[in-house]
Amino acid sequence: MHGWEERLCSRATDRVVRPFEWGLEWTRQWPTNGFQQRNGHDEETWLRVLNQRAVAHSEEFFGYQTPSDFTLTGNMLSFTSAVPTPYAGNNTVRAQWFPAKHTVFEPKPGKKAVIVLPHWNAKADQHVALCRGISFLGISVLRLSLPYHDDRMPPETKRADYAVSSNVARTIDAARQAVIDVRSCLDWFQQQGYEKLGIVGTSLGSCYAFLASAHDDRLAVNVFNHCSTQFADVVWTGLSTQHIRQSMEPAIGLDSLREVWAAVSPAHYIHRFAAKPKKSLLIYGAYDTTFLPQFAKEVVAGFRELSLDHAVAKLPCGHYTMGEAPFKFLDGYHICSFLKREL
Repeated sequence: MHGWEERLCSRATDRVVRPFEWGLEWTRQWPTNGFQQRNGHDEETWLRVLNQRAVAHSEEFFGYQTPSDFTLTGNMLSFTSAVPTPYAGNNTVRAQWFPAKHTVFEPKPGKKAVIVLPHWNAKADQHVALCRGISFLGISVLRLSLPYHDDRMPPETKRADYAVSSNVARTIDAARQAVIDVRSCLDWFQQQGYEKLGIVGTSLGSCYAFLASAHDDRLAVNVFNHCSTQFADVVWTGLSTQHIRQSMEPAIGLDSLREVWAAVSPAHYIHRFAAKPKKSLLIYGAYDTTFLPQFAKEVVAGFRELSLDHAVAKLPCGHYTMGEAPFKFLDGYHICSFLKREL
């Protein structure tokens, strides 16, 4: 299985080892910044301070104003992101719309909907089959393109490198933008009269989904397809992010990286997540070399310790292989049956 994972991972030959950067310019618009009060801190120390502030005041950090320009054209919803970036294309949020279908499973679709967050570097047509399957269960779906993905990708990049990279603060800013884009989609759902809302996140999308759900009580049903605790640990140990570690390792170690990426690490928000009733499905691969199984087990242990309402699906595959037959069908079954039952 590990050999299969390595072969699938090695199909991508366009990974770039980019220069390490603290990226403090990306922090200037964070509400917890106070950039003028840096008081002589070096870059790493200042980022630690900002992360501590972000975690302590996370409702403000992930706060936003509802966009006013939601536009549904055919099957594509678009709107201006509440988090501006220097890249015009990335500032327009795009989400494919799959309205609920009338089928034998749900003859009269109700007002229930989910957001699907794809994996890192997902193409625009990936996760579409899952969205269609969910819609046939009488549940409407928005497949959200993550920051720096699909049509949101800056022209100088071939991959979604700006979403997760060796630029520390830009990676945080991308996660903050993703969370706020999700919450904006929930506003649109409510404007359309949807009442029961959920989310399905895969890999990087799973991290974003947890951060969003921890800060938005409207997300009552959650599927975390691959799960972990610390953002830094996944990047440091994962098979698919070794080119990022290669750039970072001379400048920063894992312990320090955990601190400067604390603001986007699910581990820091599990008590906030637990504050409201939510139902969750935790899915992980027994042979995952990108989100190591030990991290998923830590998530499961945390949910059990807090007596959270959850189910666990441990699949006999890895990270990449979860997207291959037969495992993708097993994964889809777990996701769809959970959503049908809980929504």
